[in-house]
Amino acid sequence: MSTPLHVSNSAVTPGERELQAESITVRIRWFGVALGYLLVNLDFIVASSGPTESRLELNAILTVGAVYALIDTVRSWKGQVLLAEFRILVSLMEALFIGMLCYFDDGIGSPFRFYYFLSILVCAIRHTPLLTSATFGIHAFSYSLLGLMADRVPGAAMQMLLTLVFMGWAAWAIIALTGLLKNAGELLGKLNAELLANQSDLERRISERTKELQNSQALLVQQEKQAAFGLLAAGIAHEVGNPLASISSIVQMLHRRNEDEHTRNRLEMVDGQLNRIQRILRELVGFSRPASQQISLVDVHSAINNALNIAKYYKRWKGKTVNSEFDTGMKAIRTIYDELVQVVLNLVLNALDATEEGASITVTTHYRKSEGIPAQVAIHIVDEGHGISEEDQQQIFEPYYTTKSSGTGLGLFVCRQLARNELHGSIDLVRSDASGTEFLVTLQDIPSPPKSDA
Repeated sequence: MSTPLHVSNSAVTPGERELQAESITVRIRWFGVALGYLLVNLDFIVASSGPTESRLELNAILTVGAVYALIDTVRSWKGQVLLAEFRILVSLMEALFIGMLCYFDDGIGSPFRFYYFLSILVCAIRHTPLLTSATFGIHAFSYSLLGLMADRVPGAAMQMLLTLVFMGWAAWAIIALTGLLKNAGELLGKLNAELLANQSDLERRISERTKELQNSQALLVQQEKQAAFGLLAAGIAHEVGNPLASISSIVQMLHRRNEDEHTRNRLEMVDGQLNRIQRILRELVGFSRPASQQISLVDVHSAINNALNIAKYYKRWKGKTVNSEFDTGMKAIRTIYDELVQVVLNLVLNALDATEEGASITVTTHYRKSEGIPAQVAIHIVDEGHGISEEDQQQIFEPYYTTKSSGTGLGLFVCRQLARNELHGSIDLVRSDASGTEFLVTLQDIPSPPKSDA
C-alpha cells in the first residue's frame, strides 16, 4: 500500500532557516569543546602522570568556550541568535579562541588548528559566502601570526603553508557546497510553494465540482418530485372528474324537473360546489403539468395572482390575510411564465408556514424602465412571521438545508437557481427579525434573440 504524500502547509521563513542553522552550529561548538577537553586531558587520564605544561591555560580557554557555547545554546532555545547584529565579531572571537588554543598547545602543529576548519564550516552554514570568505581571511591571518610567533623548527614553514592551502581549499569547497545546499533548499521551497498552490487550486476545484454536483442532484430531485406530483394530480383529476361530471349531470336534470323552490336552491348550491371542485382540479392539473421553458411577454401581476390562487388551497392559508400592492405602471416583460409562478408560489408558501393565524402577508411590485436599460421588476414578499435566525440566514439558499421539521431544503435553493438561470434575475433576503421576513425577487426583461439575416 502506498503512503500518501504529506505536504507542509507553511514554507520555511528566513528567520526559521537561520534558527535551524544556529541549532547545527550549537552542536558543532559543543563537539569542539568536548573534543578539546579530551585532547588536553587524555594523556593525564590515561597515564596519570600529572598535568602537562599549559594544561591549566588550555582548560581555562576551553571553559570560556564552553560558557560561550552554553549562552549560545540558551539563546537558541529561546529562538534567538547570539550576536546576530555583529556576525563578523563572532569570527574574530573564534579566530582569537583557536589561536590561543594553538599557542598554548603546540603552535602551528597543534591539533586545534583544525578548529579553523570547523569555524569556517559553521560560518558557511549560517552566513553568506562573502562573510565566510572574510572569516577565512581572518583565520588565515590568525594562523599566519601564530606561525610568526612560533620558534623556527625545520619543516614548520611548509606545514604552515600546507595548512593555509588546505584551509583555503576547504573554505572554497564548503562555500560551494553550502551554496549548492542553499540553492537546493530555495528550489525545494519554491516547488513546495507551487505544490501548495496547486493543492489549494485542486481543493477549490473539487469543492466547486462537488457543489455543482450537489446542485444538479438537488434540481433533479425537485424535478422528479414535480413529475411524480404531476402524474398523481393528473390521475386524481381523471378519476375524480368522471364521477363529478356524472353527478353534475344528475343535479342539473333534477334541477330542471323539480319545481320546489327550496329543493332547487339546494341543488344550485350543490352544483356550485361541484363547479368549484372541478375548477380546483383544473388548477391542480395546470400547475402540475411540465413547466414550459418558453420565453414570452408575461403579465407579472397575472403570474402572481395565479400563484396566490394556488396557494389558497394550502392548509396554512386559513386565518391569514394576503394583501397585494401592485404597481399600476407595470408593463409586460419577456420572461418565463411557469417559472415565475413557481418562484412566487414557493416564497408565499414559506411565508404561510412562518406566520400564525391573524398575521398578514403582503406582495408588492415595482416597475422600473430607463433609457437603454432592460426593464426591471421588483417583487417584495413580506410576512409577519417569527423570522429566521442569523445563523440560518447564511445557509437558507443551500441545497438540503431546512429549518422545517418536514421540509426537504430544496425550495429556496430551486427558486434561486430558477431566478438566476431561467429568469435572469435574483432572490435576496432583505431582512429577517422578530417582526417578520422580507424577500426580494428581481427580474429583468429578457432581450429578444437577434433576428437572422437569412
